[in-house]
Order: sequence, then structure tokens, then C-alpha cells
Amino acid sequence: MQSFKTNIKCGGCVSKVKPYLDGLKEIRSWKVDLDSPDRILTVEGEISGDLVIKAIASAGYRADSIS
Repeated sequence: MQSFKTNIKCGGCVSKVKPYLDGLKEIRSWKVDLDSPDRILTVEGEISGDLVIKAIASAGYRADSIS
């Protein structure tokens, strides 16, 4: 499991990111905690963090890997 701090702020933002993350076959599941001040995106699957960050950027948002 990988976690990322994002600037995804609402359900509308999540719906914009959804096709990009759902399109990556390496991701088994993902979710964004909109209640967290850091809007944490959690991703499960065998995928590099860079690919997740690029997918989020393609949707117009930012994601930073959390160590």
C-alpha cells in the first residue's frame, strides 16, 4: 500500500481523478480521505509511486509520496 498527500478537495475532484486511476491495471483499489487535512490518497497494487503521481497530474491535481 502506498500513500500520497494530494490537493484533491471534494467528491467532484475525486470523480475527475477516477478515470485516470481506474485506467491503471496495476492498481487493485484506491481511495481519498477527504476528511484528512492532507487529503491522503491510498493506493493498493503493484505500481510505482511515480506512475500514480503522473496519473494524478494528468487529471490536473498534485500528489506527493508519503514515506
